[in-house]
Order: sequence, then C-alpha cells, then structure tokens
Amino acid sequence: MAWNEWEQLKADAADPSSTAMQINHVPSLEGGSSNAGDLVAYQDDLGAVGHDAYILHDQLRRRVDIAGAGADETGSGSTMQAAEELKRSGFVTGPALVTTVTMWTSQVKSVLQAVAHISNHLDYTKKLHTQDDAQIAAEIRGRDGSAMPVSSLSRYFQ
Repeated sequence: MAWNEWEQLKADAADPSSTAMQINHVPSLEGGSSNAGDLVAYQDDLGAVGHDAYILHDQLRRRVDIAGAGADETGSGSTMQAAEELKRSGFVTGPALVTTVTMWTSQVKSVLQAVAHISNHLDYTKKLHTQDDAQIAAEIRGRDGSAMPVSSLSRYFQ
C-alpha cells in the first residue's frame, strides 16, 4: 500500500459523513431520538412470557411422553412394549420403533429443558430487576432526604 492510499483511507475514516464504519452508534431516526431502538422489557411482559413458558412445559411434559404412556409394572410404556414384541417376533420394525421412541424422548427432553430454562430465566430476571429497583430507590435520595423513585431517574437519561 502506498503512502497516499493510507492517507486517503485515514481521511475517509475521519469523515463524519462516512458510514463505512460506525462503532457504538445507532443512527438517529428522522425527526426522532437515537434511542428509539433500545430494548425495553416491562416486568408484566416478562412475567406473562415466563408464565406461558411454565404452562407450555407442563402441557408438553404430560402430553408427549410416548415412552411412558400406558406403562406396565416395569415402567415400560405401551409403545416400547410393542417395539419389544415386534423385535421378539423378528420384525424389522421393532428395532426401528425402539430407535424412534428413543430419539423422540431425547428431543422432548431437549425441548422441555429449553422451555424450563426460559421460564426460570424470566422469573429470575423479573425478581432481580425488582430487587435492583428497590436498591436504587433506597440509595438515591431526593433533596429532602426521601427516597427518589426509580421512574424519576429516567429523566436524566433522555
């Protein structure tokens, strides 16, 4: 690279109208503020999504268990019982059905784990932010010494 090419690249990067590279910056919207793209999550929303995830987890757990459905005294479900009977009788579908039930059960456990993680994380997030708000309100005082509500702090960040 020649020296004049380097100087041109530096000048292009320093140009404020250049959009080639912008770090830590959200372009302003027409007629609006640059923080219009900020993430906002309200506790009621978090709680509702967490509750829905909990309900989904419970319904999935009860309805999709084909390995344990119709379980006998040994704990083997009706589908696995059928698969074992087919295997004993020499049918190729027996081992295939065992594989299907095994894979299904594995996938269901993965989905249940993901849904439980969502529910638990949102519940934790809601609780944590409630505690943070209480701590901020207790630490920041108004001119008269009373606790300043968290909502009044937002004026300083606009």
